[in-house]
Amino acid sequence: MQRKDISLFNIFWTFIKIGAFTFGGGYAMIPIIEKELVHEKKWIEDKELIDIIAVSQSIPGALAVNLSVFIGNQLKSWLGAIISCVGVVLPSFITIVVIAEIFEKFNNSVVVQTFFTGIRPAVVSLILLAILQLKQSVAKNWINLILIVGSFVSIEFLNINPIIVIIVSGVVGYIFFKEREGEQLYETN
Repeated sequence: MQRKDISLFNIFWTFIKIGAFTFGGGYAMIPIIEKELVHEKKWIEDKELIDIIAVSQSIPGALAVNLSVFIGNQLKSWLGAIISCVGVVLPSFITIVVIAEIFEKFNNSVVVQTFFTGIRPAVVSLILLAILQLKQSVAKNWINLILIVGSFVSIEFLNINPIIVIIVSGVVGYIFFKEREGEQLYETN
């Protein structure tokens, strides 16, 4: 579903902001994308974001890049995909070039090491926040709750490849929900 009312500049600017204010990688980006694109701009819905995350996570590449390309493509076809990808990557690219130069000089500094030690818990809290917010729209029925717990156990404790877990979850979802066509399976805002 392309959106003619959204300009390429608006997509670029939105993703450059997302890229500039996300610390900790692709998973830390999820609550920012949700806030910006689902709740504020209303470019996509919660359930779309969940599906986009599932696909983006199951294919090779960085999650941030995959998410931006997928969403950009949804909004404005291939040009939107390119613009959103450049937008989300540009802040990191510029920042890492500058940091790499500085880090080379100060990488053994206690200040630098303790700064990064302090950032890690904040990143974990961002990821947990994203999980809790997305869980509310997915955990609407007992099958989804079983899939959430089963997926976690399969990946974390049984060391099953996440791609296999996603495919199996998709098959299970299809089997259990194909009869409920037209019924709202997700809560949307």
